[in-house]
Amino acid sequence: MKTITPDDVIGRVEKGLLIAGRWRPAADDATFAVHDPATGRPLCEVADATPADAAAALDAAHAAQAEWAAVPPRRRAEILRRAHDLLLERVEEFALLITAEMGKSLDESRAEVRYGAGYLRWFGEEAVRIDGTWKVSEDGTARVLVTRQPVGPCLLITPWNAPLAMPARKIGPAVAAGCTMVVKPAPQTPLTTAALAGVLAEAGLPDGVLNVVPTTRAAAVTEPLLRDGRLRKLSFTGSTPVGRLLLAQAAGTVLRTSMELGGNAPFIVCEDADLDAAVDGAMTAKLRNIGEACIAANRFHVHAGVAEEFTRRLTARMEALTLGPGTDPATDLGPLIDERQRRRVAGLVGDAIAAGARVRTGAVLPDGPGYFYPPTVLTGVPSDTRITREEIFGPVAAIQTFTTEDEALRAANDTEFGLVGYLYTRDVNRALRMSERLETGMVGLNRGYVSDPSAPFGGMKQSGIGREGGNTGIDEYLEQKYLAIDMAPTTRGPAPPRTARNRSTADEQHRLRLRAVPRHVRNAPDAGRLQR
Repeated sequence: MKTITPDDVIGRVEKGLLIAGRWRPAADDATFAVHDPATGRPLCEVADATPADAAAALDAAHAAQAEWAAVPPRRRAEILRRAHDLLLERVEEFALLITAEMGKSLDESRAEVRYGAGYLRWFGEEAVRIDGTWKVSEDGTARVLVTRQPVGPCLLITPWNAPLAMPARKIGPAVAAGCTMVVKPAPQTPLTTAALAGVLAEAGLPDGVLNVVPTTRAAAVTEPLLRDGRLRKLSFTGSTPVGRLLLAQAAGTVLRTSMELGGNAPFIVCEDADLDAAVDGAMTAKLRNIGEACIAANRFHVHAGVAEEFTRRLTARMEALTLGPGTDPATDLGPLIDERQRRRVAGLVGDAIAAGARVRTGAVLPDGPGYFYPPTVLTGVPSDTRITREEIFGPVAAIQTFTTEDEALRAANDTEFGLVGYLYTRDVNRALRMSERLETGMVGLNRGYVSDPSAPFGGMKQSGIGREGGNTGIDEYLEQKYLAIDMAPTTRGPAPPRTARNRSTADEQHRLRLRAVPRHVRNAPDAGRLQR
């Protein structure tokens, strides 16, 4: 059997724009290069969408919306399940593609394929569980019927660090809810999104439901879409500064938005923590995805009583890692996404060292091609350095110490971000007490990994709006509609005209009513009022 290579897989992937079910070049025939982070060499050229292309994609999504919304939930669910099964049949192909354009090791890429496929399966199961409510109104005069229906055409903007899982986490609930989409993948990793779109089409997704517009002209392409009244929702995963800009643009049409933005995750190790478990968790929380994850541990707060031992163990584990291309089976840690990101990480480390931080390992750029940065451990990191305020997005552990719970929590919460926090302790009361006080949307308790299709992923403060995954993830793509159904008693119509016949009948009825009244009441001075 012939071994599949990255070039084989890349050769089979569509390089154009997907609009109304057809792959086509950009309106001006422009393209851009996709690079291998391990070597810096170009892998291929991909169509570079223009604003006119984006408008055509929204035209297609709008045209397909009504028919797609009317498709039965079971059929939508079956499309997602077939796509899930196809992804699992092609784990190796997709893993090679992810590693080629993003850089992570093949083992991590395989895990991402399974993780992303899990979102398609999860939301396929949610599609047939979209429900509503029925109740009696407070005064009993109406019945209250609440239904849920698709929001409508969506713009989904996805990042480069998880080129399959992040699109799947947005496309899955949109398909399940009955929404059409325009997807703008990150220009560093458009190939995996194109391959995923091909799988969904093979699974039966109708033309126009999913449209894909890779581009290097992000602002020019997305801003007109956000002003277009036909667009009904924006879902964005990326940095907080870009999220703020998109929210401001979305305000013009009061667009429905969900935002999964930056993180600055604290990793707290209490004095009673299981240090073996804490170090294992630190390796996962810090180095998963080469540290290029919004949920990566960013600031390590370690109790002074165990700080030196924790640091010694973590440093030994970091030093044992092998840097290299993700396609090499011996590689533990691949390259960063590009030279710009490598320079940024190096700048954060340099700033911390200049402020007095001590290097325990790493911090020296390796020679040779590619965008590699070594696993790095810093101790004695001042709290006012950039590395404690900004998201690192690289394999750097910045360690600080604390002596009390309150001190640890003040430091952990001292940030504009609030996506995830990690806490290691064997005291269940402390675990609950500190978890409740952490200002984050998610907490990993004695666990260095929190992502799960069945859980609501999202943050507090400037880490975002809304949730992806879990039982509530599909709600971001549904509108509630309330029907008030009149159930008041039927009112009497106008009285019939007084004919001779019904006048005599009415007089007889009146005499019968009077006969039932006692004589002393009939003869009372105000009896006339009674008779009237």
